Amino acid sequence: MLNIIWICFFLAAFCTALIKLIFFGDQRVFGLLMEALFTQAKAAFEISLGLTGVLSLWLGIMNIGERSGFNQLLTQFLTSLFAKLMPDVPKGHPALGAMVMNISANMLGLDNAATPLGIKAMQELQTLNPKPDTASNAQILFLVINTSGVTLFPVTILTYRAQLGAANPSDVFIPILIATYISTLTGLLAVAWVQKINLLDKVILAYLGGFTVAVGALLAYFAALPQAEMLAQSALMSNVILFSLVIVFIGGAVYKKINAYDAFVDGAKEGFQTAITIIPYLVAMLVAIGVFRASGALDLMADGLRFAVRGCNLDDRFVDAMPTALMKPFSGSGARAMMIDAMKTHGADSFAGRLSSIVQGSTETTFYVLAIYFGSVGIKHIRHAAACGIMADLGGIIAAIVVAYWFFG
Repeated sequence: MLNIIWICFFLAAFCTALIKLIFFGDQRVFGLLMEALFTQAKAAFEISLGLTGVLSLWLGIMNIGERSGFNQLLTQFLTSLFAKLMPDVPKGHPALGAMVMNISANMLGLDNAATPLGIKAMQELQTLNPKPDTASNAQILFLVINTSGVTLFPVTILTYRAQLGAANPSDVFIPILIATYISTLTGLLAVAWVQKINLLDKVILAYLGGFTVAVGALLAYFAALPQAEMLAQSALMSNVILFSLVIVFIGGAVYKKINAYDAFVDGAKEGFQTAITIIPYLVAMLVAIGVFRASGALDLMADGLRFAVRGCNLDDRFVDAMPTALMKPFSGSGARAMMIDAMKTHGADSFAGRLSSIVQGSTETTFYVLAIYFGSVGIKHIRHAAACGIMADLGGIIAAIVVAYWFFG
């Protein structure tokens, strides 16, 4: 899928430039394409190198949290909920533990740990599947929860915002929490409706009620504030929560008698390696998006959508962040590059820059997750998995737009 998208960017840029040259006599357009090739390649390299320090910092902190046992705490907390949501999975089955570990790793932003745990969970669920080539109810629910992008700690997004000059990189933290909750809830409700899961079960109701009350209290608190005060309080709360997590992780390491410094250094090494590893991928995608923008093709698409939005008498500022939203279900690296492009073009603290960050943090790469997880166990018939996953994405994107206007509008 990513290969097709990447090629389409270049072909669309070439065709648009050719039309401009032949029909409008624009002799500069191919020069702009070549300039975009080189400038975007340089920009991608500089961004990747600039990420090294911040990425090493946060992955070091997250490694302390993982070794301190916070992943296991989340696992214990969520096990009862998953047991009720998936009645076909026997109590104590290894699939439950693997699923909750995967979700916990995703919530803490431990992407490298989450993927193998997710594959392991899908393999364990496959042992219970009476039709090995067809996705079971439990497998579909697990996949949709994954694709809804539930996360408590959007490390990479905050890192990119810091690198690209955001005055307060964490100012999108609370909006992301709200949007990702709505995305996850939308996916869960969609699957529950199809699979006739009883959401009124007292255990499920207690969990969902508790989460909803917490998010509702957050919404009610900010709704009562003037916008300037809301932004100030959101930034303060985000910074307090994030720094408190750092202290809690370190405190947990001290309590468990774990060498926090060594754990940090090991995680930081991974962060350094990650920053170096993403260079070719970031170069590939930013160059493709750069020539697509330089040709005028991206502006044509945006102008068409903007015209339709204005025709409905709606504010059109969200249009500049829509490339990230449209790319997200298909490619995580493509959406990340679109987010970076929006922040570079409009500014990290612009409405489009903030909204693209919220969109990036509120959903996951649906078709990539579907291909990896179902492909790992040979499932060919996915039933309602893709439809429910897309509904979760749509819920997250709409929530991201609404929350962005509310906080930054």
